[in-house]
Amino acid sequence: MSILPQHNHYLTRSPTHNPRHRKRIICSATTTTTTTAKPKSSPNQLSFEPQFVAPPNLVASTSTPPVLNDPSLQSTWSHRNWVATGCATVLVSLGKAIVGAGHSHIWLEPMLAGYIGYVFADLGSGVYHWGIDNYGDGSTPFFGNQIEAFQGHHKWPWIITRRQFANNLHALARAVAFFVLPVDLVCNDPIVNSFVGVCSGCIMFSQQFHAWAHGTKSKLPPIVVAMQDAGLLVSRSQHGAHHRQPYNNNYCIVSGFWNEFLDENKVFEALEMALYFKVGVRPRSWSEPTTDWTEETETGFSGCSQIIL
Repeated sequence: MSILPQHNHYLTRSPTHNPRHRKRIICSATTTTTTTAKPKSSPNQLSFEPQFVAPPNLVASTSTPPVLNDPSLQSTWSHRNWVATGCATVLVSLGKAIVGAGHSHIWLEPMLAGYIGYVFADLGSGVYHWGIDNYGDGSTPFFGNQIEAFQGHHKWPWIITRRQFANNLHALARAVAFFVLPVDLVCNDPIVNSFVGVCSGCIMFSQQFHAWAHGTKSKLPPIVVAMQDAGLLVSRSQHGAHHRQPYNNNYCIVSGFWNEFLDENKVFEALEMALYFKVGVRPRSWSEPTTDWTEETETGFSGCSQIIL
């Protein structure tokens, strides 16, 4: 799912939308005289009147997708600068891992650490994707825009394939730059540098892997198709299952390595139950999908495999 703000605001379902009954307490402090058979309130008597509380309104919007050449899909120089900075920090970390391994004459451990970083990035992408898909709304601090964007992505998933490269990656690149730069400055352990470099690089480029998972095979670069078919990148069929009802599986978007394990063992369902019993918050996946999650047909765009920075 795209973590970037979409063209407009979208309808989102509240995670706590079930109707509830609330009782209004009316305090009567006056003394009355009963003259009929109809009961009257006595001094200081509390009377209870049920009151129906409707579920919270959905966030209203004019839900129209971006059009061709929409500025919200194009990269700015700020986007490009952040992607360049994120790539630089990742390359420095990988470079230090290679140099350190050469000086210490150990190669197996850094290579193994890099592989673990690759696997961990896929798991992390799934956990984050699950959380954004199921909890919060547009008013949630720090994550509100991303939550709205994820809901819009379900309605118009093909928009991510029309975003320019830096436009799609800049938010993750900024987070990676702030996290990896301190590690580059203070750490000279090739094992740590290898893990951090590979993991952060996969996380930063996960949005591009995600975009490719929404691409048409005939329009994707052959090397990308080969990596998808080999399971090195999340495949189009695997991620396509996430965009079909009940929208509660296949959350991982780096390689998809963890999807089968997480879904078959109902890991996310167990987390949802734990959160519900602990704090009383229902995930969106427990509700019947609305039109907000129904994919609309792509119109007005001509597909291409070209990556525009």
